[in-house]
Amino acid sequence: MPTLKDVIIFNRQAGLFFIMATKGRPFFFLLIVACEALATPPKELPANKCDFTDMAQNLMRKCLMKGYPAPMLMQLKTIFNNSDLPMAYRNSKQSDTLLSTFVNVMQSVFPDGANKNPQVDKMTNEMWNFSNLPTMIKLMRNSSVASACYMQAFVAPLSWATLTSQSVNNMTLDDYDTLLWAAKPALQGMPLSEMNLPTNVGMREHLKKMMEMLREMYGDMSIDQRTEVVKWGKEQITQNYFNCTMIPPSNSKSMPMQCCKPGKLEWLNLDALNMMGPYVSRLAPNDVDSSPKEQLCEYFRSAKFKSATTMTTDMKPSLGEKFFQKFQECFGGKTFAENVDKLGILACHYSTALDLTPDLSRKLLSELNNCDDGSNPKITQRKKALVKSVMSNASSAEALLRLGSSVNLLSSKQLSEVPDKVLKEFVQNNTVPWKLGQQRTLVQKLLGKECKTVSIKDLIALQSVAEGLPSCVLKHVKEILNDTEGLKNISKRMRKGQLMTMLQRLLRDVVPSELVQKMSGPLLRSLPLNKLDKANITSLNQVVDKMWNQAQAAFLAKKMHDQNTLQWRLGSVLQGVTCKMIDKVADNDTQAMIQAISETPQWLSKVQAGCVARKLFATLEKKRADYFKTITEAEMKNIPTYLLPHLPPLKVKDLPDSVCPVFLDKMKEANLSSLPQLSPSRNALTQRALLCLTNGKNVSELTNEDVSRLGPLLCELQPSQLLFMAPDVFNSSLQAMASCQHIPQRHRADIIQLVTQTFGDPSVWSAETMEALGPLLLLDGNATSALPNKPWMKDVLYFLKLSLKQTSDALRKKVFDLIITTTSNAARKKRAANSNSNDGKALTVQVIEELGMDNVYWTAAQLDQMSAETFLATLETLGAVSGYIANQLAILNTKATKIFGAVSQMNESVVMQMGCLTQGFSNADLEKLPFSLDALEEIAHCGWNESQMKAVWKGVAKYNNLTVQHLEAEDIVALNQFICGLNSSEIRQLNMAAFKDAVGSVGGAHCSFNVTQQLKSLAVSAFGNPNNWNEAQVSELGNIVAGLDATELASLDSSVFSFLSKSCIPFIPPHNLATLSVAQLVALGPDNAAMVTTEQHAALRDEQRVALERSVTGQLVAPERAVTSSPEPTQIPAKSGAPSLSVEGISAFMKPLLFLLMGFLLL
Repeated sequence: MPTLKDVIIFNRQAGLFFIMATKGRPFFFLLIVACEALATPPKELPANKCDFTDMAQNLMRKCLMKGYPAPMLMQLKTIFNNSDLPMAYRNSKQSDTLLSTFVNVMQSVFPDGANKNPQVDKMTNEMWNFSNLPTMIKLMRNSSVASACYMQAFVAPLSWATLTSQSVNNMTLDDYDTLLWAAKPALQGMPLSEMNLPTNVGMREHLKKMMEMLREMYGDMSIDQRTEVVKWGKEQITQNYFNCTMIPPSNSKSMPMQCCKPGKLEWLNLDALNMMGPYVSRLAPNDVDSSPKEQLCEYFRSAKFKSATTMTTDMKPSLGEKFFQKFQECFGGKTFAENVDKLGILACHYSTALDLTPDLSRKLLSELNNCDDGSNPKITQRKKALVKSVMSNASSAEALLRLGSSVNLLSSKQLSEVPDKVLKEFVQNNTVPWKLGQQRTLVQKLLGKECKTVSIKDLIALQSVAEGLPSCVLKHVKEILNDTEGLKNISKRMRKGQLMTMLQRLLRDVVPSELVQKMSGPLLRSLPLNKLDKANITSLNQVVDKMWNQAQAAFLAKKMHDQNTLQWRLGSVLQGVTCKMIDKVADNDTQAMIQAISETPQWLSKVQAGCVARKLFATLEKKRADYFKTITEAEMKNIPTYLLPHLPPLKVKDLPDSVCPVFLDKMKEANLSSLPQLSPSRNALTQRALLCLTNGKNVSELTNEDVSRLGPLLCELQPSQLLFMAPDVFNSSLQAMASCQHIPQRHRADIIQLVTQTFGDPSVWSAETMEALGPLLLLDGNATSALPNKPWMKDVLYFLKLSLKQTSDALRKKVFDLIITTTSNAARKKRAANSNSNDGKALTVQVIEELGMDNVYWTAAQLDQMSAETFLATLETLGAVSGYIANQLAILNTKATKIFGAVSQMNESVVMQMGCLTQGFSNADLEKLPFSLDALEEIAHCGWNESQMKAVWKGVAKYNNLTVQHLEAEDIVALNQFICGLNSSEIRQLNMAAFKDAVGSVGGAHCSFNVTQQLKSLAVSAFGNPNNWNEAQVSELGNIVAGLDATELASLDSSVFSFLSKSCIPFIPPHNLATLSVAQLVALGPDNAAMVTTEQHAALRDEQRVALERSVTGQLVAPERAVTSSPEPTQIPAKSGAPSLSVEGISAFMKPLLFLLMGFLLL
């Protein structure tokens, strides 16, 4: 009897592919999962949590986006016709039906049926069956990259399901490795809930192969996925190598295996460390204690730890310190210093000062260069100490080569001592993140003080110091368009004034159409609308691959719409599309629009996303009035995930239970950032998801896996709902909420209370607990201020700041307190006998540089204690800080005048270094300061009042010999915020052409209402009456729109209000805002409406307030009926869309067929 090598059976619900191997004899090992295993007819595709077809389609779309053409039919037949089955046992239709299924899946991802082969249609109704998967995969690997991409997309979900089944024990290592290769695309980007790592990999060699593949995918995985791999890998290692389990007995239902003894099992041996690779950076500190000392030391000595952690920079401080402690134990005494080059990421976690030779200092510095010192200024301080050591026996020229990217820690004085030739060569050949003061020093040294003509080659070579180039140099640039890549790179580093200077220079010689073709990046986004209008753009292909600002995008979208050439694969132009354009799309074209937008949904604003969603939902309901009440799984799958959250609350509530699996899968992956924070849909989606999860159960019966399926909706849960969960689920849910990007304001106080009640007072927390739950505490200023001053707290807060979108004042002040407390305590020990000590002694150079922008929290009395030497050494750091109050500025400026002399004696270099400290001078003194135009952009953020800006403008005009009527566009842009210092007469004298070119920058300034009114009058002269302003113009004008009077503001078309700059909203006088109609207020959109101030709100009528509320919540269309935002009962009644036939009934029904099939196979 012929040998059957492999037979594959499919399980519909679990998505398992069981391989039954024989070795040269007629023997079958049949693995059967009860009831559900045969619930699927053989011709159907398997359906896992992540549907086979959906996954294959998604992967094929990636191939399409890479530009790969569809494989040729003959090539496909060659692969799909191959089989290890002898001809006598091969279904004659087998390969054709497999090929047919592949082609149908592939065709579904090609737009408009492109590449559809009519020959294939004949195969679509053939029976489904499979031949040997590994053999097919091996043939695919020998195909071209383009062909292999689509075929691997097809077999990837099949391969992963096979690997995660319980039937791989008898698979050869070669076949197992082949399936791993094929499965990788399926695992990339797979949601955590669908990773479904195998509960038992079988042989140890299989585990090693699986871990090898997971190591390769580390960089593509989310933090949650990495954590899951660590948990899974730890369990597999203990099972396969120590015959015990880490799973608590209550959860261990499937394996009669003893539990590992906690704290005694040294499971993290050398084999385990090698298998874990980069995942060691996700271990818990107590896991490190489970590593045998000598084997861990060997791991360090071999430098495998360093190589394994090269791709991670976010190791938690508690774990980093634990590893560092072990490293020190391995390398005691002098051997530690000799092995600093093996530290790797641990270099980011050492805290004690080390006495190293210059050579060893250089080695450690090289390790520290991989740390994120932007998040932890302590690392910068360590680098500076090492730089000092390296420099102790080297000239400045030698230091450039030795220091690498840390050369930016040299002072301007040290840089000035390097020979010009050496310095020029280094700057041209190395990309270093120079500080602005260093850039000015380097430019001055390399180009001299006088402006001169610089060749294109030399200019591009100076791109690392581009921000320090004086604008006058850029006025002489010619023919730079010949190097488009160099132009793109250098423009990324330039200020707005520099960009406009270069743009104006190019416009003298090149027509706008050529500029648009050759420019990109920030330089292209500096192109004003009046020049873009002359670019003769007639095709979407001219603009779709470029990055535009919102005003430009609105201009281009309108232009194409008016020309009837608007298509929906728009890239960044999508941000300029209006709701009117979306509403005008024909119903039969809606799906094509949705599919095109789905490729780049990140460009949609909240308003646009809502409009697209409403268009789709309205179109669907025209097909069937009760569409969402009767929606099927297939129809739910077709609704893009980015639009589903916008489903109105009543329609969310009406969704049938039968679509719950798809609904939950989509919400798990949904990005709620496009949904207004106060949208009632958030609560409706959360309640519907809970109903789906409970499905007849109480909330207390939900498992951790159930709750994980909520995805971002977990962050929307009400605290009262959390309380009904089982204790272990409740605890893990609170910890998961620490990763939320947004928690509703109304829930925060109660959430923090739950945290402290559950995990204890934060004053007794360990560093690990703070790392896990700290983000929740940081939501509240009082809780943040009350954090204990523990030795590890500062590093943990530095670590947590990395994940925060914004840093609160309370957190900044807490970090300040921790830094000066630590410093004061250390200093106090050194001067214990000195009874005259005071807090001012804490103002050392090191402390001031570590504090950075947080130096604003020093009291005037403390600042007064700063020595002149410290002030001079930290002048640029102190000058970069905004937010000083008058008494602080008075103290600091007194120190400045003692060092540099009176204001009249200060030179331009000193003024540039002083930065925001110049705010402390009187208006009379401000007029005397030598401010260059280039300096104004650097100090615009400092928070100047109107009288100060007037004084600065007068001083700038005098020092730079400027007259207002001769200001060019680049001059106006360079003025930045100080445009507000011009009086009404001067504003009227501005050159109209220059103003038009610079208006995008002027619109970003925050001036008084009187000045804004004057700028508005100039804008009306330039662009016509406001009632004719379109979306692009309103976007470009920015804050100038706030200067419109009541009549002008009310004359604006409703469609432009969502394109208003949200920063201009608070500057609109309340009585002006009160003239807007209900339609105009609704059209503001959520972000703009949220900027309305209390005074503005008070001036509105009742119907206007209702309209504003609709805008804030994203209900641009009035709701059908009132929707309550109160929570659903936490005990959800049983109601399911599942078939009425029970599992036991299916099992009893199918058992006879099971035995019939078994008998047939054994004939």
